[in-house]
Amino acid sequence: MAYFLKKSHLKNGLYLQIYFSFRDPEIKETRHRCIRSLGYVHNLQTPDIPDPIEYYQLEVNRMNADFKAEKTSSKDKKISSLSPLRSLGYFPLKSVLDSLKISAFVDLFQLGSRQEFSLSKAFEALVYARAVNPCSKRKTCSDIIPSLWEDYSISYSQSLDALSLLGANYEKIVEILTNRTAEVYSLDTSSVFFDCTNFYFEIDAEDLLRRKGPSKKNRTDPILGMGLLLDRRCIPIGMRLYPGNQSEKPVLRSAVKDMKKHLSLQGKTVQVADKGLNCAQNIYEAKKGKDGYLFSRSVKTLPQIEKEWVLKDGDDEWKWVYDEEGKKKYRYKSCIDMFSYSFVMSGTGKRKKFSTKEKRIATFSPKLAKKKKMEIAKMVSKASRLCTSQAKKSEYGESAKYMRFVSIGKDGAESGNEVAAEINEEAIAKDMELAGYNMLVTSETEMEEKEIYKVYHQLWRIEESFRILKSELDARPVYLQDGNRIKGHFLVCYAAVLLERIFQILILKDRFSAHAISELIRNFNVIQTNRLQYVNTGTRTPLIEEMCKYYSLPLNNYFLTKGQIKKVLGYRFTPLP
Repeated sequence: MAYFLKKSHLKNGLYLQIYFSFRDPEIKETRHRCIRSLGYVHNLQTPDIPDPIEYYQLEVNRMNADFKAEKTSSKDKKISSLSPLRSLGYFPLKSVLDSLKISAFVDLFQLGSRQEFSLSKAFEALVYARAVNPCSKRKTCSDIIPSLWEDYSISYSQSLDALSLLGANYEKIVEILTNRTAEVYSLDTSSVFFDCTNFYFEIDAEDLLRRKGPSKKNRTDPILGMGLLLDRRCIPIGMRLYPGNQSEKPVLRSAVKDMKKHLSLQGKTVQVADKGLNCAQNIYEAKKGKDGYLFSRSVKTLPQIEKEWVLKDGDDEWKWVYDEEGKKKYRYKSCIDMFSYSFVMSGTGKRKKFSTKEKRIATFSPKLAKKKKMEIAKMVSKASRLCTSQAKKSEYGESAKYMRFVSIGKDGAESGNEVAAEINEEAIAKDMELAGYNMLVTSETEMEEKEIYKVYHQLWRIEESFRILKSELDARPVYLQDGNRIKGHFLVCYAAVLLERIFQILILKDRFSAHAISELIRNFNVIQTNRLQYVNTGTRTPLIEEMCKYYSLPLNNYFLTKGQIKKVLGYRFTPLP
């Protein structure tokens, strides 16, 4: 392997190029690659370079001497503390983020600070590193960011400073991301999906942000709540953080209000959420804002007359929906009527009463019924084991709802210091009877029942977004202490989810799963073999095959050059046909 000066006699004169000669292990032959085009000899002549051929031949000789010295010294090289792998898998995220062009906006939040790094570059590095290999901030800066192909050169202390700036302005940056997404890719806000989750912190003392509250994982640690808003195509368009002891229901109202304000939306938006967000005030505020709503409601909490209507069987109201194989998927029946609501207005303490016209759809899913009955049986089994072992009431957890606890005295009367536990057969029978049933409540009385069912069941995409946050991006547990740094951490996670979703849904047309995209981001790496070549350590997947086919990218090549790598990292994706 060596460099040589190539002299080509062309129409316009003698043309000089520097070539590199190397052995290709695939074809087992010597190949040559141009690494630098110098130009025509008569154009290269200057007072300092009277003889371009002699001048550049000396340069080639120096390059060969340096290459030989480097090759000799490499025999004595020791392994590095850094992995030789260089990550390229973040290129889909880079393509989307570059298209949004938010750098200038993000850097404005750095004005007035004494930081000597680019906030937008630090933001990019943290987002890409989180997607490539989620880990602690210290390891992110020492191992992951240096493994990215591009040089971001951000230290641990700088990353913490960046998170503080990002967190202090996270709502504004989310707004920037949403507005730029709307301008570049367009958003469909005719209906929006909203849900909340929480993240625990392994700390003892609470603070203003991390408070003890109802945890979805039944943990007793202080938690932080997150509300996530998606557009009709399930692209994230809003994120709100709130203390863990606060109710999630007001978060829906403020998130939708801010979204409409920041995007200057005038039309009607249908708010879609599960039963946890279904309350009289949310319905009232939606109607007041000339919006619609689609919530689910637990059949268990319905008034007796409505519950009897839902459970009434054997009439002609029920209609079955079948899947592609002809199997029963679910059945439904509906009614339209005026329904009354009331709630206590915050601030005044007065009770507000109102009525509204709604369509209510009762649904029954055999698949859901089977799942629910298995869950009930599992909890009953747990309760029975704990009852037999005379466990404490606190040990029953959720299965306690299928138990009856009675205080008894020595004489057997239902009073005293001892507690007797017994299986509550009545509670089990009621839940078994309701398994598989659900109620959908909507203001959209003209919408077809099947469409309402379909729209509501798109909520699984928001649950998937939370799963990406918690599992793929490892957003929990969080070990940061400063409030703004914590907010900055979740902003980074939110941005990573947004970029992945845009790539998955708008560019790849939802043909590949979020997991497949995460696998590409994490596993597409290279190792340098010489100055000009890199070995692709990734594996062939259907996603890579599709991208090679439609975008002509060398993602399946075993050997990659710097030029090919730059093409991959600089590629601007258009939607698949």
